Amino acid sequence: MSGKIKKSLLGAGLCAVMCCGFFAGCSVEDTSGTKVGDLTYVIVEEDEIPEELMTMIEEKKAADFKMTYEPDDALYIVRGYGEQATGGYSIRIKDCYLTSNAVLFDTELVGPRKGESVSANPSYPYIVIKTENREETVIFE
Repeated sequence: MSGKIKKSLLGAGLCAVMCCGFFAGCSVEDTSGTKVGDLTYVIVEEDEIPEELMTMIEEKKAADFKMTYEPDDALYIVRGYGEQATGGYSIRIKDCYLTSNAVLFDTELVGPRKGESVSANPSYPYIVIKTENREETVIFE
């Protein structure tokens, strides 16, 4: 082989090794969901939601959505269930805790009870919680 071909192959090999190392170093740790601690939070009433966050909720509320909002001092976690045919829906927090590398937030939509008087107008149920600002990723279950 000529010197130029050997150098090209060596360069390609080094590039491949460097790329593999780069991608391996950037992998995301998989979380098992195992609870390592409780997360203290409050449910935020609509009139206490920051204006910027409320604007984002209004834009997204017609469809199912999950999002976080992080001003300097807090972490807001939001879960919306999109347009429902009637009123009478609520959201139950099933779990909210810390894992080794994430915040797990698990909710469920609860429909109106049989025989309950509900608004015939569509509704857009969502819930907002506030906790201390955290570095962990939020996982919605």
